[in-house]
Amino acid sequence: AETVTAACLPELLPLYYRRLFPFSQYHRWLSYGGVTKNYFQNREFSFTLKDDIYVRYQSFSNQNELEKEIQKMNPYKIDIGAVYSHRPNQHNTVKSGTFQALEKELVFDIDMTDYDDVRRCCSSADICTKCWILMTIAIRIIDRALREDFGFRHLLWVYSGRRGVHCWVCDEAARKLSVAARSAVAEYLTLVKGGEETVKKVQLSDPVHPFIKESLAVVRRYFTDYALVGQDIMGSKESMDKVVALVPDDILALCSFILLYVCIFSYQASSKKSYYTEEEIMLQYCYPRLDVNVSKGVNHLLKSPFSVHPKTGRISVPIDLRELGQFNPFDVPTISLICKELDRPRTAEEEEASVRERDPDGGEIFSDYKRTSLAKYVKLFDQFVEEMERSRKGELLRRTDLQKDF
Repeated sequence: AETVTAACLPELLPLYYRRLFPFSQYHRWLSYGGVTKNYFQNREFSFTLKDDIYVRYQSFSNQNELEKEIQKMNPYKIDIGAVYSHRPNQHNTVKSGTFQALEKELVFDIDMTDYDDVRRCCSSADICTKCWILMTIAIRIIDRALREDFGFRHLLWVYSGRRGVHCWVCDEAARKLSVAARSAVAEYLTLVKGGEETVKKVQLSDPVHPFIKESLAVVRRYFTDYALVGQDIMGSKESMDKVVALVPDDILALCSFILLYVCIFSYQASSKKSYYTEEEIMLQYCYPRLDVNVSKGVNHLLKSPFSVHPKTGRISVPIDLRELGQFNPFDVPTISLICKELDRPRTAEEEEASVRERDPDGGEIFSDYKRTSLAKYVKLFDQFVEEMERSRKGELLRRTDLQKDF
């Protein structure tokens, strides 16, 4: 994996923000069709600059202002916050107590470090393709629940650039949720409970909720591959002990160490008690672990899509759910790669295409990103924004038709 030291960022970031960052789609996304007055203008952005200087409450009147400021400051990281009652950059001039976070996307943050007790391949900030399966499982489970159980439609899944994924639920209903409602959604999606000192983190009881059954169907597809093969959880005494600690004593009393796996299944089937030991073990090892605090707050900041991860240099790119099984975090382009790709001499076709796309006023060429590995990710983002716009137009037409009917 190619890594970028912070030393390269001062020269690469200006190029990235000047020629590659998808400002047009980005502004369209966060304006939400301009339906609500000042929706974009009252949005908080925060920038992390060189040497961890942190600048909060940035806000911009339009796309042009956002571009100019980002190109001037060249932030190492961009975070997106809430839409406030007033412009965030004027929050000091507003009467105390009236400056309030009103709306924000419902967001989820899943970080691989929260799985350290169930992965043997890596720990802390390190990841590999073996443990990345956990992120695939998390996306499949959370995405299904948000769409089917809650009825949300506009979900943007984004790779964090290092060791996790973020989800932005952009439906109007999601953006308007109160703190209590966000907490309720986060609680609904939480099954693994308790900190390091809690041995058994999943407890199921009769009747098993349909959501848990749906989630188990996903986990079963991956459990053998992830836990038994990839992590080899039965392969050493230490890791075997962790599994044994999750098994009720009366099952353990019946079986030898070797027969443990058989025992878990057969005893459950014949026992009068309701045991879900097998399912609880599977969920403890594979079920998504959410940082609920990120989801609960309206004013919580979350790293922006297309921000650069300062440690790995990887771009925080959208994930295509149609190709989720093939997504490999190590294939995600780094800032140094895409800046290098810009330096390549243009092919004749690219030259022709760029002339066709040139700004009529003779300004910059808009499609520089198309010459780099960033292209497919910007296209994906563009499709996401377009789908939201189509849906909004459809909703407006429906409302208009309803009004005509009355």
